[in-house]
Formats: sequence, C-alpha cells, structure tokens
Amino acid sequence: MLRNARVILADRVLDRASVLIESGKVATITSVDSTATASSDVIDLDGFVLSPGFIDVHLHGAAGIDTMEASAQQLGELARFLATQGVTGWLPTFVPGSDDNYAASINAIVQAMQLDGVGARILGVHYEGPFVNLAQCGALHREYFKTYATPADLDRFPTPGADKVRMITLAPEISGGVELIKELKARGWVISIGHTRAELETLDQAFAAGARHMTHFMNAMSPLHHRKPGPIAWGLSRDDVTFDMIADGIHLDPFMIRLLLKTKGSAGISLISDAIAAAGRGDGDYQIWGETISVANGRTSNSSGSIAGSVITMLDAVRMMRSLGVSDVEIARMASTNPARLLGLDYEYGSIEEGKRADLVALDKDGKVRLTIVGGQVAFQA
Repeated sequence: MLRNARVILADRVLDRASVLIESGKVATITSVDSTATASSDVIDLDGFVLSPGFIDVHLHGAAGIDTMEASAQQLGELARFLATQGVTGWLPTFVPGSDDNYAASINAIVQAMQLDGVGARILGVHYEGPFVNLAQCGALHREYFKTYATPADLDRFPTPGADKVRMITLAPEISGGVELIKELKARGWVISIGHTRAELETLDQAFAAGARHMTHFMNAMSPLHHRKPGPIAWGLSRDDVTFDMIADGIHLDPFMIRLLLKTKGSAGISLISDAIAAAGRGDGDYQIWGETISVANGRTSNSSGSIAGSVITMLDAVRMMRSLGVSDVEIARMASTNPARLLGLDYEYGSIEEGKRADLVALDKDGKVRLTIVGGQVAFQA
C-alpha cells in the first residue's frame, strides 16, 4: 500500500489518500488510513504527488545508450535509467537506417522484453521516418529516406510483434503517402504526421486515411504563414487531431508552449523527450547516428547546425510544465493519459484507476522522483 499521497486522478486531486496495489494493479484508492501501521508492505509518501507513470512515445536513447545500436542488456540498462526519471513505459524510436540495422535493433528489443529486472516497460517501437520529406529532414539522414509504391515496401520494417505498439512518423505528401497511410492503418499501426510540408488538402486526405496525430509539433514542419497555412495551422484548427511536443525550452520557446496549451488544451497534447543517447551525460561531443553531435548548454546540434533531438527526459518536460504553472492534473494528462490513448493502451495504462496497471511515480515538492513503480513492483526508490 502507498499511503499519505497526493493522488492525481483523471479529473481531480485526492489529498492524503492511499493506493492499494494487488497483483500488479491498482486495487483500491481510498482516504488515508491514519491507523495503518508501518510494515514492509506500506510505503508512506509523506504528501508527495503520486501520478501515473510517464509514457515516452519518442525516445532514441539516453545514458549513453542508443536504441539502434544497443544490445538487449543495454536496453535493460536504459529501461532502469528511465525508471529513475519517472518513466514506466516507452517506445524505442528509430531514425532512418538500413534494413540490417532495423532487423538487429528489433531483435535486441525482443530479447530485452524477455529479460528479468524492473524498469520502464518497452511497449513497442516507433519508426521516425523513413517516409518523410527531404526538405524537412532535420537531423535525419536523407540517404535512407524512401517513398511508397506497394504494400511489399512495408515488409522491410520489422516490429517486436503484432501485440506490440507499431508507431510511425511520416509525411503524407511523399509519393504514395496517402496510400501508405491506408495500408499502415489496415495493419494496425499508429500513424503520426511529421517532417512534413504538406498542404491542407493533402493533410485532410491523410486524416481520412487514418492519420490522427502529429510528431514534435512545430519542429521539422513548414512554418506557419498567413497565406500558406500548412501543417501547423491544420493541427491547431482540428479538435480531432492531437500532437506531441518537446517541452525543453529549446525546441519550443516557453512562450510558444503556453500558446500551444492555450490553443489546443491539455487533452490534445502529449509530452515527449525525443532524447538521444547523450541525454543524462552533460555537454560534450558524442558519436551518434554515424556523426558527431555536440551538446552545449543543453542544446544539441549536428555538423550542419541542425538540432539533433534533445537531452531531456520526460521528467524534465514535466518540470518545464510545472514551471509554467500547469496543474498536476493537466501534466498527468499530457505525460501519461494522452500517450496511452494515442497508443491504444488507455484501457490499462495512463491513469490511476482501480483495475489498471500500477505504473506510478511519486514526486516531491521540488519535482524530484522519490518512487517509481512498474507493474506493482518498485523500480526505483530514492
């Protein structure tokens, strides 16, 4: 039992409440029992905020580990590091690469899922590209970009299994893009629009074909223009389209984060890290994706000067939102509930509810992680 916590529910906060965990799930949520005695089965949270565990749907690496180069054991290490940051579920995210690289990376993920140990749970895989716009490549390597012709083109993109999340970021304006979305939708993929310069008509076609989300909103997209609205205007105008954002103060100025939240509302936004292997390692030069990526004052850049992912974690994104005065309920929605809904896993993940998985994180008043629980087991305790 977790007692004496400030429990963040979907629509309100329960002060001094208790959460009973049984068989890896939340059994009951009640007012705190002041008569409960201390035991190994009771953790007193001393008024800490208890939120659903964070779910990061876009993470290339951290702690010196890259998801496309890691062994199963290294992925396990990364999962344990993520638990120290309050992350309980995540999608290893791939940049465009070779077929052999994809196959080896998926093999390592499958093996990592079978390892013993408690850490952030791998929920599937996210391919960022390669079906994206050459003119909006960002830090992605253009030599691996592809267009779409036939369903057989998708056989080159293995996944950890049909029961695992399969997410992809693509640009609908590439050759065959809308047909690609239709095929991916039929195969059960989560489709997100990104690295794009699509015009409104193409974006509407993409929506009709099954695309409902947008990747790292405003980044790697054609900018908002009053005579050429494009993807940013489209994403803001549609209540039936969600997006994720990198709340690090670098990819988006804090003023823009406030504006997006005011315009879209917390129900339409997910937080992501877009972290690379350098996350958690400090400033310096790193060999990532076959090139040198420099980190200075928390900003990444490759040889061309483009931002190359981030070095934050979901915890940093949550702290950013806290610093902007966003409520704990709204933050939990963006860091947990919305990502779970995007992945089609909100029946089990993403909120503190009786019957759902006990994936939880306790934060102190300074926003530091004091306890992370994954599937009812303690994954990290400060």
